[in-house]
Amino acid sequence: MEIKAKSRMIRISPTKVRIVAEQIKKKNVNEAMGMLMFMPQKASYILKKLLNSAIANAKQKKYIDIDNLYVKNILVDEGPTLKRFLPRAMGRATRIRKRMSHITMILDES
Repeated sequence: MEIKAKSRMIRISPTKVRIVAEQIKKKNVNEAMGMLMFMPQKASYILKKLLNSAIANAKQKKYIDIDNLYVKNILVDEGPTLKRFLPRAMGRATRIRKRMSHITMILDES
């Protein structure tokens, strides 16, 4: 039985989240939580909160053993982009793209 947790409109680039997400994919929930606690990236904090949410979703279902859960898949999609402009020399301007992420975590029993 799959358990899902979603986090949308997160103000971090999807490429930065995917680097951390690939490291915890296919790992046991306890092992993934231990890895995320000691990673220095901002994305690890976000994924740790999402993993806690998915575990809480699993606790709502009485027939699922939480110790046997593993991270089946993590989908990191691109959300809307905020477009800003920065003034530069000689009257020019450069575009700054502030990217957002939609993250979906899927847990399953082994």
